[in-house]
Amino acid sequence: MTRSAGIDIGGTKTHIVVTDDASAARTELVVPSADWRTGLGDPEADARGLSRLLGERFGPQIRTAAVAIGAHGCENTEQCRDLERALRPYHDGPVLVVNDSELIAPAMGAAHAIGVVVGTGSIATARDAAGELATAGGWGWMLGDEGSAAGLVREATRAVLDSRDRGEPLDALGTRLLAAFAAGDADELALAVTEAGSAEALGGRAPEVFSAADDGSALASAVIHDAGVHLARLVDRLIRRGIRAESVVAGGSVIERQPRLQEAFASALASVRPGLPLSILDRPPVDGAIALARGLAAAAH
Repeated sequence: MTRSAGIDIGGTKTHIVVTDDASAARTELVVPSADWRTGLGDPEADARGLSRLLGERFGPQIRTAAVAIGAHGCENTEQCRDLERALRPYHDGPVLVVNDSELIAPAMGAAHAIGVVVGTGSIATARDAAGELATAGGWGWMLGDEGSAAGLVREATRAVLDSRDRGEPLDALGTRLLAAFAAGDADELALAVTEAGSAEALGGRAPEVFSAADDGSALASAVIHDAGVHLARLVDRLIRRGIRAESVVAGGSVIERQPRLQEAFASALASVRPGLPLSILDRPPVDGAIALARGLAAAAH
């Protein structure tokens, strides 16, 4: 029996799928990442914890499976290889580790694609001709991550404050943000956003930006438009650095749920890279890990 294991290690949860490649059997497991992972930056601890989890849940035979892992925290090629090396004493089958954002394109069956994640944060990733991980964006919510949940709320707040400074009346975006942050006026809104303290705290209010656009807010519509332009710029930067791209695949909690952002991204991408197809992820990223694992298994045989 040939087995393949695909693993999506996110900051919050770990999604594992094990398949029997000779049948339709598919076993899935979702656990909090904190159940087995003590923190980022320690590949030896990750290897021990993940191997223990796999053995406990899938039995010793999992050691011979082809395993592909998309790991949050493996931010460059060397960090991915470090985890691969750390896993070798625990695993007999072939192992591949990539950044978790790299699962999006293979999940959709796309080759030579740039993956764009737009969720709590935002980043574009691809592999260059030498197999090295190339990224654009992903600077974190304080410095960038435009288009992400946190980035949208940050830029929406800036738009409301800028509008106030111009002496304009509060529109639907301002009204919604004041209510979302329990602020009495623009000054209290600025303070509340400044003290939010995390991407998650800001990003939880992102639906208000899209609701405000639905309500007719020109400010909200402009924020969403600009987010789409920024995401297209990330793709363009990777291509200018020599990345071969036959398509773009976007995934993540924000882009998958918000048609307005999808449209803004598609329009901006068509402007800077005419003819480059864009698709939106419509399945779990772990499916990309399974596709990569099956490729490993085929190569091994």
